Amino acid sequence: MIAGFLALPLAALAILLLSRRRARAGHPAPMRTALADVGIVVGTAPWIWMILTPGTGQSGVSIVPFNDLTWLVRAPWETAFVQVGGNLLVFAALGALLPVRTARMASPGRVAAVAAACSVTVETLQYVLRLGRASSIDDVIINTLGAVLAALITRRWWASRIPTVNAPS
Repeated sequence: MIAGFLALPLAALAILLLSRRRARAGHPAPMRTALADVGIVVGTAPWIWMILTPGTGQSGVSIVPFNDLTWLVRAPWETAFVQVGGNLLVFAALGALLPVRTARMASPGRVAAVAAACSVTVETLQYVLRLGRASSIDDVIINTLGAVLAALITRRWWASRIPTVNAPS
């Protein structure tokens, strides 16, 4: 909480500098895209940091869909709440802001594809780096679902009217 609070001025500065740079480059929506870009990073990076921090459990891979979720149904409600809730939030900022940022991503299917690819990457890193964490297809499913649900919440602000620019950002 303290680190997040202290990061707010840096995020605001990043938004300001990025939007100014984009405005000078003639970008059609510099503030909107800067807010979305910084929001995606600020809302996703702490979760990724936590997921890629070494744990004390056993490494392993679970590729059978819904196997871990079946176990969670029988676990104490607090465990299920933390596991499912946390996984829903991992890529929520990405899902909420990616379609706001660019019209190319303004569809639940595209958000799901990006979130699933990111989630598979994170789960693969957990396994390859031997972090003492289990890599599970269920985590990919829930991470993706969280991103899509967050995207649907922000649907009214999707970037359907922002033209695509090929200029460097």
